[in-house]
Amino acid sequence: MNKIAAYFNFSELKTSMRTEVLAGLTTFVSMAYILFVNPSVLGASGMDKGAVFTATALASALGCLMMGLLAKYPIAIAPGLGVNAFFTYSVVIGMGIKWQTALAGVFVAGLIFMLITVFKLRELIIDAIPRDMKLAISAGIGFFIAFIGLHGGGLIVANKSTVVGLGSLTVGTTWLTIFGLIVTLVLMSRKVPGGIFIGMVLTSILGLVTGLIKMPSTIVSAAPSLKPTFGVALGHIGDINSLQLIIVVLTFLLVTFFDTAGTLVGLAEQAGFMKNNKMPRVGKALMADSTSMLVGSVLGTSPTSAYVESSAGIAVGGRSGMSAVVTGILFLLGLFFSPLLNVVTSQVTAPALIIVGVLMAESLKQINWERFEIAVPAFLTVIGMPLTYSISDGIALGFITYVITMVATKHAKQVHPLMYVLFVIFIIYLWILNV
Repeated sequence: MNKIAAYFNFSELKTSMRTEVLAGLTTFVSMAYILFVNPSVLGASGMDKGAVFTATALASALGCLMMGLLAKYPIAIAPGLGVNAFFTYSVVIGMGIKWQTALAGVFVAGLIFMLITVFKLRELIIDAIPRDMKLAISAGIGFFIAFIGLHGGGLIVANKSTVVGLGSLTVGTTWLTIFGLIVTLVLMSRKVPGGIFIGMVLTSILGLVTGLIKMPSTIVSAAPSLKPTFGVALGHIGDINSLQLIIVVLTFLLVTFFDTAGTLVGLAEQAGFMKNNKMPRVGKALMADSTSMLVGSVLGTSPTSAYVESSAGIAVGGRSGMSAVVTGILFLLGLFFSPLLNVVTSQVTAPALIIVGVLMAESLKQINWERFEIAVPAFLTVIGMPLTYSISDGIALGFITYVITMVATKHAKQVHPLMYVLFVIFIIYLWILNV
């Protein structure tokens, strides 16, 4: 025990094993929903839900253990919400690309992410894209996730007269979503740790009691086989041979990179780790994420990223990597609860998606709306994602418009050269999509 305390600097950080275990448990409960939401989202692309469940648990465990043992931060890692929606709804369903090829794209993006981390090129990439556009991408993904949740829960449906409309309130499963949303809103408003997860549990129980969800034959079982997805990414790397797929890889990279970087800095600020506006050991933290992303793609899941839910663990006193290690161990234990996948329906996960969308929309307040040349591309990025049902299309609209408005207002020199390159790439991308 003394060696563990010394390794994680308990005395210097003014924490203890009890506090770190409690923090790790709190973080896990706050983000355990991803074990069931990720298979649900990726399952829509045709992937085997059982295999995705196992891949999600293993990739999350690896990321958390590496973050805790290597970077020594109380920050958890798991497949990111938003980028998994991009994987399924934009790449596979929207572009008609096979999930096997999309998984290869995640592997290539993970490899690039790792090389960027090793060669310390992350600052160059971060500086290239303006802060307002990074914030817009984050908020736009939040809107997109919320829209998917509203549709999956039956609250928003297709309507020939008005494109979309309010769903029928005579459908039992829609009321299941409404119940889950209200419960989760109350729990989150009262700052109850694990509010999203508790909301999902209560919604599932109501569904089982009312017969809207079929009762599972068992709760605990052996982990589902990885065979349907394991190694598939490696066998389809050769499919990454077109501009469209190169842009897909680039989007995987950008979304994951900036989501993780932003979350890391935000959590480091909360925990008081920032020194001279810099985050110590950030390279090791990014290495933990890029490694879990790379391994996760081989196992069979979408890109991983640092989780903002780690703030719940930090709030109860988590200050060392030990809390991330505890979270990782709990993800491994979660492997044996796969039968619950059939209980966690789209109506159960919908409130989680909507709430996460709300949390991600917080970045809107930091965008410089007073500058019209910034407001327009930021707005098109945010609104473009849900309305085109594509994260990449939203980013394309925003990036193209950003260069145009900045040049028009004689601020061309403020635009990073890489943004001009992306301007051309995204114009070609949109042209290819339409032709």
